[in-house]
Amino acid sequence: MALIESLYESASALNTAFADDIAKLLSEGIAQRGKASLLVSGGRTPLPLFQALCEADIDWSKVDVSLVDERWVDEQDDASNTRLVKQNLLVGKAAAARFVEMKSAESDAADAVLACEARLATMAQPFDVLILGMGEDGHTASLFPCSEQLQAGLDMNSGRVCIATQPTTAPHQRMSLTLPAIVASRNIFLHLTGEKKREVLKDALANATATQKPIVAVINAATVTLKWAP
Repeated sequence: MALIESLYESASALNTAFADDIAKLLSEGIAQRGKASLLVSGGRTPLPLFQALCEADIDWSKVDVSLVDERWVDEQDDASNTRLVKQNLLVGKAAAARFVEMKSAESDAADAVLACEARLATMAQPFDVLILGMGEDGHTASLFPCSEQLQAGLDMNSGRVCIATQPTTAPHQRMSLTLPAIVASRNIFLHLTGEKKREVLKDALANATATQKPIVAVINAATVTLKWAP
């Protein structure tokens, strides 16, 4: 539906302002419903944002935190988004938040979909703040253009909140939110740094279909605020 660009002169300025924006939106959710929900992406880009956000002066005990996707690895694995969030966001004041895990005891991601959906359903709905990243192939969450499960993930009528995916161009089986779950969120942000990622996004919006660059599907279906710095 729309892409709103919020551009900053540096990553430091971006992360400071973005953390303030998120804290305000979470506080509004708490005031309106008694609790608020925050879903975040993994990877290296959000680490400075997490470090700015974790000391925000809000009632973290009333905030539920989860992920937009997770790699099906042990939590001690360096590839685990759960580990990344626990070590970098759920510290300081934010340690009081409740973490809602995507991954569970099942041996296979496909077997864990219903359990994951049940856990996510305990969070404040719609999600107050959802933060996406984007790969250089245009994937977002774990909705990869190469995945056999992409069409299921993009199906707005599926009624599913998450799916298991197996990308052929990236390691690990994964769990991912679906497009309908993403776009139902109250506030959707795309958090990018670097000229290359911005060029990928511009090219995707100008020249690609939703299946070629899944980030296009999100922007076509919802209002997304791009938070970008060089």
